[in-house]
Amino acid sequence: MPSLSEQLQEVRSRAEVCLYSGGRAGEVRVGVVAMAKLPLPPGFKYRHIAAETMVVDNSVGSNRKETLASLQRLSTALNILEKYGCNLTNPNRPKYWRTVKHNNPVFRATVDAIQGGRAVLCLYGYSNQLADGLSFPDDVTDPDVGCVAAVTLEVMSLRIELEMLIKEAHPHPDFYERILPTLRHKDVGLNTDAVICHFSSSSSHSGGQTKSLALPLHRHSSRERSGGKSLSSNHQSLKSTPISSSKHPENCTICGIFRISAHCLTCLQGLCSECDRLYHSYPERADHRRTAVSSSSLSSTSSQNSPSSSTWRCLHCTKVNSIHDVLCEECEQPRLEPIGSKAEESQPATITEWQCKSCTMVNAASSILCKVCERPRLATRPPVTPSHPPITPPRPPAPVLGMPGDPDSQWVCQFCTYLNYSPATVCEMCDLARPEPAPLPAKLRPPSPVRRVPALPIKPKQPPTEDLDSCRQRRMKEEGLKLIQLIRDGEKKGVSPEEVYTSRRAAGDSSILPCKWLKTELPLLLDQIRTSVATFPLQPVCDQNAAEHTSRSCEASAQEAGKEAQSANGVQLSRAEAKQAWLRAGGDKERAARQALRDRLTKVQELCALGFSNAARCHEGLRQSGGEVRGALALLQRPLLEPFHKHIWSDKPEPPVDIHHPDKQRICRRLLAVYDLPSWGRCELALSLLLEHSAPYSLEDVVQAVRESHDREFIKRVLAKECPICLSVFPHSKMQSLTSCQCSVCCGCFQQHFTIAVRDKHIRDMVCPVCWEPDINDPEHLNSYFSTLDIQLRECLEPEVYELFHKKLTEQALIKDPKFLWCCHCSYGFIYDGDQLKVTCFQCRNSFCAQCKKPWESQHAGLSCEQYQSWKRENDPEYQRQGLAGYLRDNGITCPNCRFQYALSKGGCMHFCCSQCRYQFCSGCNNPFHTTCAVDECSVSGLHAHHPRDCLFYLRDWEPARLQALLENNGVAFNTEPPPGTQTGLCGVIEQKDEGGQQPDSACGAQTQPGHAGLCEKHYREYLVSLINSHSIDPAPIYSSNELLLACKRYKVDDSRRDGEDGFTFFSRLLKKLMDEVPLGDKVPRKK
Repeated sequence: MPSLSEQLQEVRSRAEVCLYSGGRAGEVRVGVVAMAKLPLPPGFKYRHIAAETMVVDNSVGSNRKETLASLQRLSTALNILEKYGCNLTNPNRPKYWRTVKHNNPVFRATVDAIQGGRAVLCLYGYSNQLADGLSFPDDVTDPDVGCVAAVTLEVMSLRIELEMLIKEAHPHPDFYERILPTLRHKDVGLNTDAVICHFSSSSSHSGGQTKSLALPLHRHSSRERSGGKSLSSNHQSLKSTPISSSKHPENCTICGIFRISAHCLTCLQGLCSECDRLYHSYPERADHRRTAVSSSSLSSTSSQNSPSSSTWRCLHCTKVNSIHDVLCEECEQPRLEPIGSKAEESQPATITEWQCKSCTMVNAASSILCKVCERPRLATRPPVTPSHPPITPPRPPAPVLGMPGDPDSQWVCQFCTYLNYSPATVCEMCDLARPEPAPLPAKLRPPSPVRRVPALPIKPKQPPTEDLDSCRQRRMKEEGLKLIQLIRDGEKKGVSPEEVYTSRRAAGDSSILPCKWLKTELPLLLDQIRTSVATFPLQPVCDQNAAEHTSRSCEASAQEAGKEAQSANGVQLSRAEAKQAWLRAGGDKERAARQALRDRLTKVQELCALGFSNAARCHEGLRQSGGEVRGALALLQRPLLEPFHKHIWSDKPEPPVDIHHPDKQRICRRLLAVYDLPSWGRCELALSLLLEHSAPYSLEDVVQAVRESHDREFIKRVLAKECPICLSVFPHSKMQSLTSCQCSVCCGCFQQHFTIAVRDKHIRDMVCPVCWEPDINDPEHLNSYFSTLDIQLRECLEPEVYELFHKKLTEQALIKDPKFLWCCHCSYGFIYDGDQLKVTCFQCRNSFCAQCKKPWESQHAGLSCEQYQSWKRENDPEYQRQGLAGYLRDNGITCPNCRFQYALSKGGCMHFCCSQCRYQFCSGCNNPFHTTCAVDECSVSGLHAHHPRDCLFYLRDWEPARLQALLENNGVAFNTEPPPGTQTGLCGVIEQKDEGGQQPDSACGAQTQPGHAGLCEKHYREYLVSLINSHSIDPAPIYSSNELLLACKRYKVDDSRRDGEDGFTFFSRLLKKLMDEVPLGDKVPRKK
């Protein structure tokens, strides 16, 4: 059997491979659970993460309940760390796998809230420290999947161990109770004060350093408290008491199987040689002080620890009580005898549970296999009281260093394969006698490096004479083992244990195997039973108890059936019936024939009680179904149901329901069967509604309304819905409604509205005709709305209209393609896959620039868009004549949804609606206008947008001198005089005006002001703001105190004033906080 370290390595390797190779989650979990259940301490089981340190550092509380709550928080954080690791080992890693942000609320509440969380991320590879998180180094292209899988596996295992510990399902909770003393007390209110026992450190530590061990101090009774026991006396008694297990004081503390070979003075544990080597191989425990323990010291320790005959020690709290006390004075638990006591060995008792001798797990008496190691329960010999009981020498301890045991004294039990280390004549596991070893040739052995334990002298024992009772028991055991082996062989071939036992009994002393006998001899035997039943004198014998519950007619028909069967060569059995009777008769052929006949007559009598009086058909049905009453009943019912089946599968349509038929019950039964109404009352309600005078209801509408409700008035309201468009009355089933609102219109109005919207309007106008909902300005809302609308329009629109609807949907999707371009000459849109700047429109055949969207000129060839604009400003007289009005036209409005450009200024109303895609946005910051706001805590109702602080929406109210000062502070040049040749007097900037419901594009025409570069004041402010946005200048530094406070309230920035803070310091801190927490607009145009 492999050691615990080998088992751990095997489970770890298999789970790691399954984790980073993309295996199934179930296989990974099986490996993790197996690793978590290994009986090893956390310090040895976890090699990558400091599991023991994390558990200790993150456990807080003075009692068990608080400690488990802190461990639950640690388990939640480990669950998040586990997801980080699984994302890295997944072949399809997330897009942003390289970084972990600290501003994530889930990260702050879980991983960042525990000790050691970031250390695990560093083990994953997040070793580069950023201002807002952690990331992989720049030279690392892919994570080390093997290393990440190893760390992730340990994180998963530790999380599962903590969950089992919280649910009190951990198989080895003592490992964690040593490092967390508060877990030892099950009661919440138990005192968990700790006594610190100091021990001298090893020589590798510096002088003066000590290690401490926190042990719980048990509460004392009132008598002990009154006795005046102090903390120092308890401390002295605690230091002098050796630590031992309550079940096996001389066995290892970890495995509980082997004897103690070493005692650690640092961690206060008694360990065997193998557990000592594994547990102290961890670097943090390599310097522990350990002393070797001999067998004589163990025996003396156990004798000292054993209580006297006048007292008994509680197994729950280790309190020493008087022999007259039934309940413990400390924990009030009943007195329980320890396992392995002399009283249990000498007195037989009823066994309610048993302890596995391999892993010491206590199992229920009804279980055969151990729940942990799945080894079978090994029965011990019955208790006997011989005059001279055999003396079993004690098992010698294993060597301190090396393998556990001397090879000369090892022997393997032939019954349970247990490896015994002592030269005893009885196996320590199953208590069976040791076989006499065969003489082996002499074999030279090299000198063993370990200390040999001399074998104890054993007196020669004469074999006892075997009496008749022992001989009979031995033969019974041999026969039983042989039968068990035959049953196992039969189960592998699909043969039941009853068949194996009966065939072996029927075969007698024949050497043929049962499975072979069943294939060769059983069919002939079954045919003989069938023949015997067919020729058997038929005398129907009914069970008296059954006859009492059946009528006389059934008995008479059964007797007639027997006579008819006898005249027709008796009862014909199937092989299945004959085999069942043969098994019930234990292999006796004559008895099986009589049993089969009785069973057949009983079944025929049962079928007669169900109404099938033809006994011949009953016999035939039972024969065809193998004696099964259900199968025979199905065969007998098939001819009776044939007309009904023909009616169901007929292709003829159902005749309509005649509501004026005089038989009202017939109509209700028809409604109940055809329309599947829930009750008879609903059928009468539907019929009464149909028979009302001047009721414009159809049968299908009434049935659907009645199926949904039983309220007559509610049904009438459902059947009489008024369309808000045509004001006609229709039933609810004839009304159509959208998923975005509660409005309902008739099918005709619904079809007409969307037909006109598809043919003559934009696709964004396809909303509810009553309330004009939803607001589909949001692209995500637009996609979800049209996905459900498509299903409704497919049913009601004509094919050509529905195709046009899909064509508009396709165009709407093409607009979002990055390669989609709008022609600046004819406003035609198309997809352009080329890489040249010059693009020719497919509609008007004119050319334009693919980057700046300006009409193409020969001077643009070989120049970038910025160089071309500079050349045009210096050499084009028409452009020079327009001045800054041309600049504002070139930097006009661009739709953020479809990227269509408008040569218009942004002054005036900031709300702009694109004529191509109907997208509504702010022309200053490109943020959308909407009625249903997605911003939290927004109290504005109606159409509105949220603007950043550098948007023209706010800066247009500033004076030009203030905007110029902001530009001068940041070193940006601006114009105050018009360029030479520019028209003066009237502003020539093109803008969109609202005149009588129309929106024409025309010149501004306002009077220009001196020092405004030939523009009116409104458009000169727009020019200055465009320079501010182009250079990403923050206007906050020149805010006044009132403007600063207003901006903080607008953007939800905490503006509370600290105690003793002066005005200058307060506003300076508030300005810095505003600029740090609220960035500038991310959609504001930044073009120069």
